Amino acid sequence: MRTVIIHGQSHKGSTYHIAEQLAKKLGGEITEFFLPRDFGEFCIGCTRCFLEGEDKCPHYEKIKPLTDAINDADVIILASPVYVYHATGAMKAFLDHYGYRWMVHRPEEKMFKKQGVCICTAAGAGCRSTNKDMGDSLFFWGVARTYKLGMGVAATDWDSISEKKKSKIEAKTSAIANKILCRSNNIKPALKTKGFFLIMRLMQKNGFNPADVEYWKDKGWTEKKRPWKN
Repeated sequence: MRTVIIHGQSHKGSTYHIAEQLAKKLGGEITEFFLPRDFGEFCIGCTRCFLEGEDKCPHYEKIKPLTDAINDADVIILASPVYVYHATGAMKAFLDHYGYRWMVHRPEEKMFKKQGVCICTAAGAGCRSTNKDMGDSLFFWGVARTYKLGMGVAATDWDSISEKKKSKIEAKTSAIANKILCRSNNIKPALKTKGFFLIMRLMQKNGFNPADVEYWKDKGWTEKKRPWKN
């Protein structure tokens, strides 16, 4: 099992500890990146990734180590504390660079055989909207299965969290880890993912962006091939 964690902050708070806890329960190799330390560029909206190819992005070389790690992982964990009811700006800036990977454009076929987890914490509320920020990208990338763990911890650091809440966190990470491990040998996308892919398939038969149309055609996806099948 290979797990990559993208931390939406560079400090090791409550969200970090929960992500670490889950990754250790999954076992195997763990690769971690901290934003904005390991990548802090903002998308400039040049659209070159959409029209010419992702390698034309001005930040391509900087983000490549993170992209390679995501491609190689079996499980992708996106972890962000709640900042004003949403994911951190660093996480948003990072995810913005993968718009070209959404199913409406050129999804990476490896995503359809991966599992993903969105993890967030808040002193109070905002976990649902924050996990949606990250979960939207995992879904539209085509990640086969996605799990979400959001906790209102009523604290501003890990040591201040009550033992009762830590017990709940322990139970939730164990439950998610068990689901991931049980599915690890037979990953199939959820029906919602397959359905959206098929809608995009119809659109790409007469698409508006030549780069996307050619990509889908080369993959054989506008015919009978599917990214989740060998």
